[in-house]
Amino acid sequence: MRSSFASMVSTPTAIADADFLKFREFFYRKTGIHFDESKRYFVDKRLLERIAGTGAESFRQYFINLRFETDTSELQKLVNAMTVNETYFFREAYQFDCMVNDMLDDIAQRKRAGERIRIWSVPSSTGEEPYSIAIYLLERWAQIDDYEVEILSSDIDTEVLAAAQRGVYSARSVANLPKAYLDKYFRKVNDNEFVISRDLVSAVEFNRVNLTDPLDTKRFRDIDLIFCRNLLIYFDEMSRRVAAEGMFESLNPGGYVCLGHSESMSRISNLFSVRRFPDAMVYQKPI
Repeated sequence: MRSSFASMVSTPTAIADADFLKFREFFYRKTGIHFDESKRYFVDKRLLERIAGTGAESFRQYFINLRFETDTSELQKLVNAMTVNETYFFREAYQFDCMVNDMLDDIAQRKRAGERIRIWSVPSSTGEEPYSIAIYLLERWAQIDDYEVEILSSDIDTEVLAAAQRGVYSARSVANLPKAYLDKYFRKVNDNEFVISRDLVSAVEFNRVNLTDPLDTKRFRDIDLIFCRNLLIYFDEMSRRVAAEGMFESLNPGGYVCLGHSESMSRISNLFSVRRFPDAMVYQKPI
């Protein structure tokens, strides 16, 4: 009877409690993302998939390989598997309204015509947010031609960054777009697939960033407006503070941060001032 060594190797079917805690601490140190017990099923499932995907015989073998790999390729695959990326165009659009109605006009008052305005969207997820920003600027900000506007977009997940640059979206993802915008900026492939204009893709600079790593965020300076929505809810208190400090350092004086509707900078850091505009409450770096 013939058999191969590979066929005799069995991968684990469950993650022990001690191994879960060990992995959780490691992943937190690397990403700033904390998994509580309510995420246990999700974490175990994705972790077992990666163990099987590498051919490791046990959690211990996989974890040793992960900790001591030299190129971080498996760590990146693990991060991609563990991060949740679900969004759509014009999500929480009241903040985009605030951007074109108030924040950008205020920022422009501190600039000369032709100067650069930098907007940073993090996390980028699959691109819906930075492209929404671009469409809003083109369609609804009267001063768009008076300044050099740069849109940067970042994520810790390299797979979603690649998806953002492909720019292919489902009908659900584009459901909130006015038909005029959909027709103008997208090409319909079929009833459930739309491809965004390559001009919009080229208008956004995508890059990988871990918002809790100061070595990553120090590359971003002279930012005027940051959209960081529905990300900090995945961090613990210390990681939120590190992320807030990184954003503060990235911003120009007078620059703004927009958080998700369930997030509050006031509970994280006292570095920012609260600004209340007709469309939204946002956070400003003091001038």
